[in-house]
Amino acid sequence: MVAPGAVVLLLFHYLPVLGNIVAFQDYNPYLGDDALQALTSSPFVGLDNFRDLFADPAFWDALWNTLSITAFQLVFFFPLPIALAILLNSILSRRLRGFVQTVVYLPHFFSWVLVVTFFVQMLGGAGLLSQELRDAGITPPEIMSNPDTFIVLVTAEAVWKDLGWGTIVFLAALAAVDPNLYEASAVDGAGRWRRLWHITLPSLRPVIVLLLILRLGDALSVGFEQFMLQRDAVGRQAAEVLDTFVYHQSIATGDYGFGAAAGLFKAMVGLVLILAANKVAHMLGERGVYSRS
Repeated sequence: MVAPGAVVLLLFHYLPVLGNIVAFQDYNPYLGDDALQALTSSPFVGLDNFRDLFADPAFWDALWNTLSITAFQLVFFFPLPIALAILLNSILSRRLRGFVQTVVYLPHFFSWVLVVTFFVQMLGGAGLLSQELRDAGITPPEIMSNPDTFIVLVTAEAVWKDLGWGTIVFLAALAAVDPNLYEASAVDGAGRWRRLWHITLPSLRPVIVLLLILRLGDALSVGFEQFMLQRDAVGRQAAEVLDTFVYHQSIATGDYGFGAAAGLFKAMVGLVLILAANKVAHMLGERGVYSRS
């Protein structure tokens, strides 16, 4: 039963790792008659691609934007699915809970093109909010094209799209909590907030730590489509992240070795962050992603 999944994992996750050799080559896909010949015929350049990467000021701008967005979303987005899951879990009516879950899950299945279009139609210069403010004699603010508030905008878009979907894991963890704990604490006189602090949150803590570690591993991956679609509106200085940087500086120009070096750098940073966060979790007594037996 595990074999099909293992084969897919091998073909699409482990074999492509061999392609990281491109980061150390002046890769030319037109050398030879197939991709393998192009890979073996491209000359090695050592660490030249990494030197070019680290010497590019645009790379450091994209890295700073990526880390800033990740840190901002860790503070203002990551806790929201936890709070929503607790609220949904407190709804006694199954029909009402199912309706609310359907409503908050639905945006996850929308493409980023549709999400950005929705925000433009609502908050853009010709959007509904701007029209209503003009009719009231008020000058509308620049929301969709203001680089100073772009980080808030993309976080709001991410919250609207993925807030509901992020509650699934936390709702599953809450479903495993023994109801007798709540009943016994209520009999002992514990109020709603004490039950939340001493039962609900401790039950969610292992899941929170696990997802936080995994999120740190993706710290340099904040998305591509969302930023690509809005890059021209706010400018490169605000919207350029590592994924869009790789596209414009590597794929669009054909400098595949340069892009592979950037991708390998992202992977190594993510690995270091996961190992460090997991070590901290062990020091705090949590299981983390893995634990030594």
